[in-house]
Amino acid sequence: MTDRPDRWRIKSVEQSIADTEQAGTRLRRDLTWRDLTVFGVSVVVGAGIFTVTASTAADLTGPAISLSFVIAALTCGLAALCYAEFAATVPVAGSAYTFSYATFGEFTAWIVGWNLVLEFALGTAVVAKGWSSYLATVVGFGGGTVAVGPVAVDWGALLIVVVVAVLLGLGTKLSSRFSAVVTTVKVAVVVLVVVVGAGYVKAANFSPFIPPARTDGTAGTGLDQSVFSLLTGATTSHYGWYGMLAGAAIVFFAFIGFDVVATTAEETRNPQRDVARGILASLGIVTVLYIAVSIVLSGMVSYTELRDAGGAPNLATAFVLNGVTWAGTVISIGALAGLTTVVMVLMLGQSRVLFAMARDGLLPRALARTGARGTPVRITVMVAVLVAVAASVFPMDKLEEMVNVGTLFAFVLVSAAVIILRRTRPDLPRGFRAPWVPVLPAVSILACSWLMLNLTALTWIRFGVWMVLGVALYLGYGRRHSRVGARLSARTDAAADGPDQQRLQK
Repeated sequence: MTDRPDRWRIKSVEQSIADTEQAGTRLRRDLTWRDLTVFGVSVVVGAGIFTVTASTAADLTGPAISLSFVIAALTCGLAALCYAEFAATVPVAGSAYTFSYATFGEFTAWIVGWNLVLEFALGTAVVAKGWSSYLATVVGFGGGTVAVGPVAVDWGALLIVVVVAVLLGLGTKLSSRFSAVVTTVKVAVVVLVVVVGAGYVKAANFSPFIPPARTDGTAGTGLDQSVFSLLTGATTSHYGWYGMLAGAAIVFFAFIGFDVVATTAEETRNPQRDVARGILASLGIVTVLYIAVSIVLSGMVSYTELRDAGGAPNLATAFVLNGVTWAGTVISIGALAGLTTVVMVLMLGQSRVLFAMARDGLLPRALARTGARGTPVRITVMVAVLVAVAASVFPMDKLEEMVNVGTLFAFVLVSAAVIILRRTRPDLPRGFRAPWVPVLPAVSILACSWLMLNLTALTWIRFGVWMVLGVALYLGYGRRHSRVGARLSARTDAAADGPDQQRLQK
């Protein structure tokens, strides 16, 4: 054995799988590939398609929004194949965190897990606030906030987080059944958008397909423009080719969540086969829906009309501008249903990542205890409290980009990990093998890195602060309480004591 595992604290695949059988920290295996597909579609078809599509078309891309979706979908597809191979090889809760532990070692695994916290926690908070705003629209009241002293509490966001936490605590299978019902409703609404909206498409609205770059005072400049446009000397990333590329980095938010499927591998009956099916099926379904909606939206109204409509434009805005007010109401109901399952599945993913980290000792081990129903109730409650506070109290402007940068960073490491594990452990049984390795993972790394460069410089600064906090927490707690570190220390001590024990016996 080389000293590489000791130096990097690599947790072997065999040890990761063995840890799933620990008494008191077992997860129940209830899920099929159909359940995983439902989870994937239910989390991905949500905030992105109902809100981000229209706002990105209005502010950044114009009709080229469909190209932005194609670029984002291709990037996600490359990463999805890498996730599918890893989840079939290492069917353990934790997704990219667990995969990184088996290849790069503990420190990188912690960084990945910390970034998944960024993805799931902030993503859940953003979506919960969106749910609250749609609730106000559907029910017909002024808003979902109430003043508690000097703080404005978003009680609508608080309500959905509490309800979802209760469902998750009652069992993953029950959550899957609830998601299946609600997902059927929101997919039906998306199909309605495409069918009804197609009747209002006008060819003139597609011209110019890629609008000229906007350079007036309202366009983003300085730290509010993409890093790529700054590096190449452009003055703005609003419209033009820079806008279309920046739009791809933004609408990537609409695809976030398919990787949640990988976090449920440990709760799947046949993970070697079903996880890959669930990931690829869900991503395929939502890609078709997204591109169809973006084309119809661009044809229904000019991007300038969306931009000048006031407020934050969404899918309902396009129908209202065409006088189809009833469709706007139906879309709001669909969005309310859609965001419900997004909150649920993001919280599910968040709790499973933290569960894996706690089981490894990088967070307090007590959090990894499972209840009578085989679910990590303690972590679910902790996640619910943190998300509820963030969603009900703090403003969430611009946090979509923060979610994106953390997710793309995890995608880069998972793609790299597939290449490494193929070289270091070719003997491992793989229920699914990504094609064209190492070329495909390498292209995935480049594509994800490219999208990261098209996020704003301000987002990168915030991301840097988040990373510093994560490293401090690992050095202050995780490294000293790591179970892998404890095993390696015990092995080293035993080896050092061997000669002494032999001399004593003589």
